Amino acid sequence: MRAFAAMLDRLSLTGGRNAKLTLIGDYLRATPDPDRGYALGALTGDLVFTDAKPAMIRAAIESRMDPVLFGWSYDYVGDLAEAVALAWPSPLHPGSGAVPLPLSAGEAVREPPTGEHGRNDAAPSLSEVVETLRSTSRAGVPRLLEGWLDALDATGRWALLKLLTRELRVGINARLAKAAAAAVSEGRTHKAGEPEPEPITASDVEEVWHAVAPPYPELFAWLEGRGERPRADFAGRFRPVMLSVALDEEADFAKLDPSHYAAEWKWDGIRVQAVHEDGVRRLYSRTGEDISRSFPDVLEALDFEGAVDGELLVIRNGEVAPFADLQQRLNRKSVDAKALAAYPAAIRAYDILADGGADTRPLPFRERRAQLEAFVARSNSSHIDLSPLVPFERWEDLAALRADPAALGAQAGAVEGVMLKRWDSAYVSGRPKGPWFKWKRDPHLVDAVLMYAQRGHGKRSSFYSDYTFGVWDAEGRLTPVGKAYGGYTDAELLLIDKFVRDHTVERFGPVRAVRAGRDFGLVLEVAFEGLQRSTRHKSGVAMRFPRISRLRWDKPAAEADTLEVLEGLLQRMETHGRA
Repeated sequence: MRAFAAMLDRLSLTGGRNAKLTLIGDYLRATPDPDRGYALGALTGDLVFTDAKPAMIRAAIESRMDPVLFGWSYDYVGDLAEAVALAWPSPLHPGSGAVPLPLSAGEAVREPPTGEHGRNDAAPSLSEVVETLRSTSRAGVPRLLEGWLDALDATGRWALLKLLTRELRVGINARLAKAAAAAVSEGRTHKAGEPEPEPITASDVEEVWHAVAPPYPELFAWLEGRGERPRADFAGRFRPVMLSVALDEEADFAKLDPSHYAAEWKWDGIRVQAVHEDGVRRLYSRTGEDISRSFPDVLEALDFEGAVDGELLVIRNGEVAPFADLQQRLNRKSVDAKALAAYPAAIRAYDILADGGADTRPLPFRERRAQLEAFVARSNSSHIDLSPLVPFERWEDLAALRADPAALGAQAGAVEGVMLKRWDSAYVSGRPKGPWFKWKRDPHLVDAVLMYAQRGHGKRSSFYSDYTFGVWDAEGRLTPVGKAYGGYTDAELLLIDKFVRDHTVERFGPVRAVRAGRDFGLVLEVAFEGLQRSTRHKSGVAMRFPRISRLRWDKPAAEADTLEVLEGLLQRMETHGRA
């Protein structure tokens, strides 16, 4: 556990992709099985603990120190794992934590187990933590947790709690962790006289990822040349997805030939992969999560033999519903008949990964598109249709269509922008630069006034980085319309944080109300992708993907936008699609 904690600690303080790759790679090479496999599972998000909840962790610390004092500590630190790790009154480190509550009558002081020379033998290994939790009932987890927190130092406690809550927040995504695993293969052994083996890439690891499970003994045996490549040709498997890069209009258009690219709409849903092979049906998210249980209607409609890539949407009478409707179906363990009828889901297909028993991914997009069109026609399902191509000859033509999808009969409110795909591109995993681009539509902008602020988490736990903002209602009062967590630069974060501290007028637990009125306030230019009606918000509207576009130090608070402006925009969206 100490080595895992040290790696996490260094990752949290390290910037730069290559430096993080080196840190993870060094750990994976130096750490034996099964600890390194469990660490890799934690970094990729594949290690799940269902019984260790944040409420349990908070109950544990509040049994050791005054709950009010911990509440203040948590408010100041802003991160549960970090606050508990620092405040935990461990008997092994009596000077490093908070003062424990007095012992109740008859309660004995617990002495930590020690070995030769007073060394602590209770500090668990990473594999011990994982395997013990898997074999322990929910009722036994709190006692286990307290024992481990007693045995570990502050960094170890922090890493343990990050592991249990699945909130590492060390600047690592699953793709980066898999790339670090692939790097373990460098210099792997091979038989004398045989040629040097081809390097194993992150894409190779992703291809077999769903055929292995933590602690991945077969994976590491393959990476180190001690075993065969894990078989990944089982029925119903997930294929690693191909991703796009954002288009830079000024730099990219000058280098790209429009005749080399196909264009299609970018739909406002979630990316999915639908698979039906040898009687096995699966619906996956783009990260490989099996979401079949939430969409039994779509699963039943998979009457083909193969795998398609597309967008999951709620579609009624041929019209794409707002994303909020799709959210009613996401993350549900089961869906009743009422929800199935109210929010009918369907896949808008835009690529084919397998047709029958044939892998179509190596084919150029032009050929895959022709196969996809025939595939969808054969399916003849009300739950699968074809994402249409957008005809264009010049970039200027495509720019006009991107700004006005309704000109081609597309629902403007359901379109986020356009996708560009090279006609000759194979379907490869990851995010290669060149084959696929996404060109999102320009966001909406509104000038709003900062009303409330709260500290962030992880690296932002010392800064007020989460902002609630509002606009003026008909009575001339500020009404909250959204909350943003990003969009600003590090330099701007420092400026907003100082403004919050200098102009706090009220405190509500971790939330700070800042001075905001007609005569004074910080105006934020907020960018957002769309609006929808909401009964949960006092204003009656909810923003989609709001972020801070810029700080309007130059603009008086009284000149910020009004709720009437947002309601007018929402009405235009509902009547004509996205305005």
